[in-house]
Amino acid sequence: MKQDSSWRKILDKLLPQFLAFFFKEIYQAIDFKKGFEFLDKELQKILPREDDTGKRVVDKLVKVFLQDGSEKWLLIHIEIQGYREVDFPRRVYHCNYRISDRFGEEVISVALLTDDDPKFRENIYKISRWGFRLHFEFPLVKLLDYRHKWKELERDSNPFAMATMAFLKTVETQGHDRERYQWKKHFLLEMYRKGMSREMIAALYEFIDVLMALPKAKDDRLLEEIKQNTLGLEL
Repeated sequence: MKQDSSWRKILDKLLPQFLAFFFKEIYQAIDFKKGFEFLDKELQKILPREDDTGKRVVDKLVKVFLQDGSEKWLLIHIEIQGYREVDFPRRVYHCNYRISDRFGEEVISVALLTDDDPKFRENIYKISRWGFRLHFEFPLVKLLDYRHKWKELERDSNPFAMATMAFLKTVETQGHDRERYQWKKHFLLEMYRKGMSREMIAALYEFIDVLMALPKAKDDRLLEEIKQNTLGLEL
C-alpha cells in the first residue's frame, strides 16, 4: 500500500498548510518564519514504521518554534485508511511518553484518522484505579467528517481542502474506475484553475495520483489529457 508514503511526502512538503487546515490553533501558535525541523532520526530510534500488528501508520515528529519564542516537539499520527484500531489512544500515549522520556522534551500529539469507519474516533486513554488516575487526550481529526462540508472545501484555497475531497471521492468510488477517473481528472485540473504555486501543484499532484490510483492504462491516458488541458506544462 502506497498511501502511507504519500502522506509522509505531502507532510514533508506542505506541513504549514497541513496544520493550518486541520489544526488551526496549533498553526496560529507557531512562528514559521523561524523554520521547523523534522526529527525523523529521533523518531526512528523509538518507533518502527509499522506497529507490531503490521498495520500501516504514519508518524511524523517535528520541532517547531512558537510565537512566544519557545520550542515544542509536535508528534503527528496518521492512521491509514482501512484500519480500525481499538487500542489507538493507548498507542499514541505510549509513543508520546517514550519520546518525551527518551529526549526529555514536552511532546504534543495530534492525530488524523483516514479510515472509513464513521464510528471510530477514539482520542482518550485513561486509567483509574485505587486512587490512581491517568487521563491522556489529544486533538483528533476525522476525514470522513468533511463529507458534509463539500461546498466549504471547494471554496478553500488550502491544498489540504482538495486533498480531503480527493480522499472522500477515493472512498466513494472504490470499485468504480470510470467515476474515479472523472473525479481524479477534475481535481488535477482544478489545481491549475486555482492558480496554485508550482511547488504546491507538484506536492498535491503526487499525493492525489497515488491516493486515487487507477489501472496503468487509464492513468497513462489521464496524464495525456491533463497535459493537453494544461497547455503542455511539465507535471
